[in-house]
Amino acid sequence: MTDSQPDQLVLRHDRDGVATLTLNRPEKLNALTPAMFAELRAHVDDLAGDEAIGCVVLTGAGRSFCAGNDLGGIAEGVRAPSPHFQAETIDALEQLPQPTIAKIRGHCFTGGLELALGCDLLVATESAQLGDTHGQWGLVASWGMTVRLPERVGRARAKELMYTARRITGANAAAIGLVNAAAADDDLDAAVDSLCAEIVANSWDTSRFDKAILADTRDMDRPEALAYERSTPYGRPRDMAERLQRPRS
Repeated sequence: MTDSQPDQLVLRHDRDGVATLTLNRPEKLNALTPAMFAELRAHVDDLAGDEAIGCVVLTGAGRSFCAGNDLGGIAEGVRAPSPHFQAETIDALEQLPQPTIAKIRGHCFTGGLELALGCDLLVATESAQLGDTHGQWGLVASWGMTVRLPERVGRARAKELMYTARRITGANAAAIGLVNAAAADDDLDAAVDSLCAEIVANSWDTSRFDKAILADTRDMDRPEALAYERSTPYGRPRDMAERLQRPRS
C-alpha cells in the first residue's frame, strides 16, 4: 500500500508493519462527514485482508483527534451512503483482525469518541479532552456509545459521562479506564510508536487469534468460553515452530 495523497480526507501511511490512518480535516478539528467515513471505510476494508500489516493506528491531523460529527452537515441534511453507514464503519474498524490503537490528542468528542472506542487500545495526551456531548446538542447516540462506553468504564460511570456531557482530560480518562494510557503532550508519538513496536514484535497470528477469540466469546457464559478457547478454533500460529526455536531472552 502506497501512502495516501495529502488532499484526501483520510490518509494512510505504512511503516514497519504498522498502518496509520489519519483523519485529515485539521482546519475543522477533523469533524466527521459522510465523505470522510466513505474514505475511512475503504481503508478499513483494505486493511482487513492485508497480511503485511500487524497493527493499525487511528489518529487525527493537526491539534485534535476528532471534534465529533460535523454539526453543520447534520443541519444541512447531508446523508451517508446508507442509513447506518457510520455505525457499520465503526463496527468494521472494531472487527479488523489486527490490533488497533486510537492515538488521541486535543478534542475527542461524541462521534469522535465513538470512533475511538472502536479501537482495541486508546492512548491520549494528558491534556486531551474526551467526552460524550450528545446531550448538549440534543442528539442521541447511534454509533455505539451506549454499548462501548460502558464496556470501557462500567455502566454507572458511562451514565455519568453521558448524562452530564462532561469533558474529562486524558489523565482523568486513564484513571477511570476510558483510555489505556495518558502520555505527556510531547511524548504521545513516542508512546504509541513504542506500543506498536511491542505488538508487532510478537506473533501477528497470536494477536489475531486472541482478538478473534475475545470477540467470539463475548456473549458466552464462562464454561462455554473456556471450552471454546481450549478447542483452539483458529489453529496454531504459523510462526510458532520458528519462534519456539529462538534463544530464550
